[in-house]
Amino acid sequence: MRFGLFGGASRPAGHTGDSQSYGKFIDYVVEAEQLGFESVFLVEHHFTGSGQVSASLSLLAYLAGRTRTMRLGTAVTVMPWHHPLLLAEQAATVDLVSNGRLDFGVGRGYRANEFHGFAIDPAEAQARYEEALALVLKSWSSTERFSHDGRFWRFRDVVVEPRPVQSPPPVWVAAGSEGSVRQAALSGQRLLLDQFGSAEVTGRRVRWYREAQAEAGAQSLPGQIALTRGLMLVDHPAKVDDEIRRRHAAIAHLSATAQIPGRPAPAAPTGPFAVDTSDEATRAATIVGTPEDCIASLKRLEAAGVDYVLLNDPWGGIERLRFFAREVMPAFRREPVTV
Repeated sequence: MRFGLFGGASRPAGHTGDSQSYGKFIDYVVEAEQLGFESVFLVEHHFTGSGQVSASLSLLAYLAGRTRTMRLGTAVTVMPWHHPLLLAEQAATVDLVSNGRLDFGVGRGYRANEFHGFAIDPAEAQARYEEALALVLKSWSSTERFSHDGRFWRFRDVVVEPRPVQSPPPVWVAAGSEGSVRQAALSGQRLLLDQFGSAEVTGRRVRWYREAQAEAGAQSLPGQIALTRGLMLVDHPAKVDDEIRRRHAAIAHLSATAQIPGRPAPAAPTGPFAVDTSDEATRAATIVGTPEDCIASLKRLEAAGVDYVLLNDPWGGIERLRFFAREVMPAFRREPVTV
């Protein structure tokens, strides 16, 4: 099983500056590489007021110079917010300066405050996503100038530079429904699974993806499906309840920042936050507990077909990553990581 990181820099509650949180996050990623983590996938969010990463490709370009082996991913780049030609240039630059380490995760957006802030009709999200992604991929593959007259973007006689090292960088899509999971497989895209589904739900999604690959005659390879999981590794069972309370508070905060300012929040969380937040469901959908508990949870995911887990741990810090690398990783590696 492979392990990576998910999330990004964010500002702690009560803090107003971003430089310290970004500096800590950069140090966190650099050490994670030394501990054996294989990737970092950054979120992209806007207008939250809580310092979440907005310019993910810019941060990945910096991390490209501070790391040597880490895959550098977006989870996800929200296609409707970006001009596709500029996005193709920026993403290709990250792939170039990292010597081919970009993982290009894409999505259509879901946060009400972002559609409101950018003054984009949510009903246009899918069409914008499809047009923008097609143009990015065309930009990376075209060797001659081309023009485009689309519904949302128009341009004349362009050739997009630089060229990415990978041809093209892997495209990852966030999906959960059977139709969208199967479509990702049929399109040759890699799959990002959310951090809220149980092992049973995750197993069904993995099967849908692999079945669709088989139907299309595509090769099933390790590392084509990445599952995000909250990490709440502790050194004593008595600490688990506090971790779960903190996770519930974090989900509630993220849900609140996704709402349109000045409008009443919905009675129940929406989008990815519209999930069961009971203690039982949280335990089933996170890597929580002592090292033995966490190993058991990961073994259940492994049995469900998962071979790549992205860990989301907004408050554990580098000490928890070291603990994980020392006590959990060796159960999934032939050679233990030295910490």
